Amino acid sequence: MKEVVVQIPTYESEQNIEIDVRINGKKRTIKYRVEIVEWESDDSETIDKVSTIKQVIKEHDRDWRLIQIGVPTEKNIPIMFQKKVSE
Repeated sequence: MKEVVVQIPTYESEQNIEIDVRINGKKRTIKYRVEIVEWESDDSETIDKVSTIKQVIKEHDRDWRLIQIGVPTEKNIPIMFQKKVSE
């Protein structure tokens, strides 16, 4: 599937996004969920941050698939999931 990039201006702690698109004239709704993962402390070591990200991905709802791991800040990192489409 080709990709279309849509910029989301602000992140909340959990954000659900629905995008309606037409593909070959057929309307589809694509659902995304952005989760903001907070680090335990400002001085968390890289290995702790990686473990935290792995844990979030491992425990996410299996009806959603991982799409993107965003750019980390000193305090958090956004992780985006897409709702799986049953065909």
